[in-house]
Amino acid sequence: MRVGTGRAGRGLVCAALLAGALTACSEGAEKQPEVTDAATAGKSAEAVAKGGTLGAAGSACELPVTFDLAAGWKPEAIAAASPGDGEAVADLLRQGPVSAACEVDAKPAGHIGFLRIWTGEPGADDPREVLEAFVAAEDGNAGQRYRTFEADSGVTGAEVAYRHTDELLEETKQEHAFAVVTDSGPVVVHLGGLDDEEHEEMLPAYELARKTLRTS
Repeated sequence: MRVGTGRAGRGLVCAALLAGALTACSEGAEKQPEVTDAATAGKSAEAVAKGGTLGAAGSACELPVTFDLAAGWKPEAIAAASPGDGEAVADLLRQGPVSAACEVDAKPAGHIGFLRIWTGEPGADDPREVLEAFVAAEDGNAGQRYRTFEADSGVTGAEVAYRHTDELLEETKQEHAFAVVTDSGPVVVHLGGLDDEEHEEMLPAYELARKTLRTS
């Protein structure tokens, strides 16, 4: 699959185009980001029907980590940009120290949004630093709240909740991401969504991924 021509490449671009057709929400900028505590996240994740595991060899996206997917969510690998794709595509597929490797579409499960997985080169040894660089690399992010988390497997990492504002659309919405560092490099798992309502409805699937995370 070529970046920018396959469904995954189009998904990254089309999400921005879809947002352009929406009316801005003026109240969004006043909301504060929240990071769910471990107990709440665990109960939320357990309420989600599982639809398989992502990341292992032979799965839709082979990653340095594995985790459970919510039922109905459809994963697809994102090919790395090549010189022929142009600088714009390369920039779209990279954020700070990591590059887009996989996106999991929530549309088949009835939501508008993606769970995106970003991977980087070995060398980083602090998940919090990786996550801070990831958030800082995108304009319009503010109100970051970080915490440390531990998956059921014992893997530990950093998590952030923040507000993202698109200045052109004058739209602000909630976003979450978590990061871990593996022998193969850092991994960031990010959840955006069309708006705050969609984001909240998709959080259990994100929390399921974090709760069941294992390093390969």
